[in-house]
Amino acid sequence: MVSLKKNIFYSGILTTANYIFPLITYPYVSRVLGVANIGVCNFVDSIIHYFLIFSALGIGTVGIREIAKNKNNKEKLQKTFSQLFTINTITTTIAVILLLIVMHTVPKLQENYELMWIGVLKLVFNYLLIEWLYKGLEDFKYVTNRTILVRCLYVLSVFIFVKNADDLGTYYFLTSATVVVNAIINLLYARRVVQFKICFSSLKDYSKSVGILGVYNVLTSMYTTFNVAYLGFVSSDTQVGYYTTSTKIHSLILMAFTAVTGVLMPRIASILSEKRYTEYSRLIKKSIYILLLFSIPCVIVLEFFAPEIIYLIAGAGYEGAITPLRIIAPLVLIIGVEQILITQSLVPMGKDRAILTNSLFGAFVGVLMNLTIVPRYRAVGSSIVWVLSEITVMLCAIYFVRKTRKELNI
Repeated sequence: MVSLKKNIFYSGILTTANYIFPLITYPYVSRVLGVANIGVCNFVDSIIHYFLIFSALGIGTVGIREIAKNKNNKEKLQKTFSQLFTINTITTTIAVILLLIVMHTVPKLQENYELMWIGVLKLVFNYLLIEWLYKGLEDFKYVTNRTILVRCLYVLSVFIFVKNADDLGTYYFLTSATVVVNAIINLLYARRVVQFKICFSSLKDYSKSVGILGVYNVLTSMYTTFNVAYLGFVSSDTQVGYYTTSTKIHSLILMAFTAVTGVLMPRIASILSEKRYTEYSRLIKKSIYILLLFSIPCVIVLEFFAPEIIYLIAGAGYEGAITPLRIIAPLVLIIGVEQILITQSLVPMGKDRAILTNSLFGAFVGVLMNLTIVPRYRAVGSSIVWVLSEITVMLCAIYFVRKTRKELNI
């Protein structure tokens, strides 16, 4: 078995890289393209992200869990991979067809026709990325090395080809191209482990879990991605630029803790399948300790130094992102708690229905609050919606984890 310490080490390197590269490119891009163009880019990407969610459904989560369970049996590993890859092929085909229809029928999207076609490319290659295979195998060394290589090429390309506000299409193409290049490398590397076969037999083994977790992802997007899309429809590109700039900074910070949860999830899935509950409890306690140690200082810094952080990262003209950043700052802690409860507990335990129920409550709050306050308060309203939705999900997750632990006598 791969050392957990080594995986956390490689994930730490990857996290550091994921910090450094955006901190290199985003200050440059935000100043060159301007807040309105940043808003357009993120609006289009939020639409594409919806179709990415439908294409992937719950493949990413189920894939990591099931590959982790079967990684020591070559025959079961191949069967699991083929079944999940086949399901993903079907869902992606449907998603591409729907995206093409929407592109040609919604006027707001026709305004950004060229960017939408770049999004189609991103959608197709995201399906071929099969990142869930490597995370299930706990091959974090490969994931880290590949990501750093592609990121270096991306940073270099941005500075060479993005020179002024007219290069918005070039910027979005380069961003999408990272998915394309990663997918091609993954496909070549995967042949060492599995064969690519379409297998229509026994798809029901995973289709239920994939569907349930897919609905969960769609519902979760109702208070994350939907915020950006809805804000784009009812407000201006500038307001989208303010909101997405604040969320970009927040995501960079949260990425560090997400790296730990990503490493621990396949290991916990394996531990729970063997009913090693004591070791499971030890890992959860370790996650909570790391989260508190990490998140509380981050929240304090974001609250007190929001103006300086916005100016440093985005530059002049992004002052409208200061208040949204302060509002969403506590999400570093709130979402961290959610990841421990859901990614490290409910998912490995196979409690897909509980996860779905969580997202139903979060989506209800998200949609209701979006319709109520975003048209009036715009970027600030979107920030408030996100926080309230995540708090709802966290409280629901606490209830289900306590209930499940009681059932298992943990």
